[in-house]
Amino acid sequence: MANGISTAETSAWELPETLELVSDIERLKVLIRKWSDQCDREVRDIVRRQMSARAKYFRPVTIFACHRSVSEEDPPCRLISSASALELIHNVTLIIDDILDHSRFRRGNLSLHCRFGFLPALMTAGYINSSAFKLVTTDTYSVNLLAELMQRLGVAECLQWRLRRKPLGVEDWRQIAGEDTGVMFETCARLGTRDDRLRKFGYLLGILYHGCDDVADVRGASALGGGKKEDVVNGILTLPAAIATRDLKTALLFRNASPANATEIMEQLTLVLPEAETYLDKLAAEAEREALANANHPERLIALIHHTRALSRK
Repeated sequence: MANGISTAETSAWELPETLELVSDIERLKVLIRKWSDQCDREVRDIVRRQMSARAKYFRPVTIFACHRSVSEEDPPCRLISSASALELIHNVTLIIDDILDHSRFRRGNLSLHCRFGFLPALMTAGYINSSAFKLVTTDTYSVNLLAELMQRLGVAECLQWRLRRKPLGVEDWRQIAGEDTGVMFETCARLGTRDDRLRKFGYLLGILYHGCDDVADVRGASALGGGKKEDVVNGILTLPAAIATRDLKTALLFRNASPANATEIMEQLTLVLPEAETYLDKLAAEAEREALANANHPERLIALIHHTRALSRK
């Protein structure tokens, strides 16, 4: 680790270069910049603030990697548009997450609601969401996929919130993660290939991403002496929580999760990180089998799995 940034985190920023997708991402950036410049003047500065911040573009990278794993051709214009639309939708989820989590910062800058206020942030999120569909208005395939994505993400968030503070198992966690991040990356795969051949690969990659993020949050909180406890306080079922609550004492703590017992719960989550890492290894292997079985050129997909897997160690 150098300057507080882990190798895994640095690797994620360099993913377009590593997977030789820089030209694809540049085309996406040009389209998004052109769209931003044409936004209504009332929200233009807010949109630019959100969309110009440094981004990993993990989801567009997945779209382009899936496309190039089944085709020798450069991504067509409609794929650049659908990838841009999905990136807009991803930013909508970030704006809403920051508001719900009371996060003051995003990507090193003040969160949109802290910089401009709650109402402008929410209204701009709605504006961006509608714009995403306008980018693909003549592409029925993408419109239907993105509409389905938004519906499933909404259901997933409601499900996760309803099940908070319930000490459920790993399979329950997998279902929740699948309907959240799994659906996002499943949509990326389906947009990239314009069919369902890599649908399961994308779904598994998303669950892997979700699980690695869960583990990284616990690892980071432990390193910081107990910070970043939002999920613990809210009783959100993360992968470490699903494993740790097999213990009855920990399950009882989880049922009564609060700021008062968050440190004690975090200690139990830290203890099960090796088992969580083992589970993530199995998920990565499962995703790799899907890539090998269904892609003509799976090399980029395998590299994407390895980069995703490394995120738990950031």
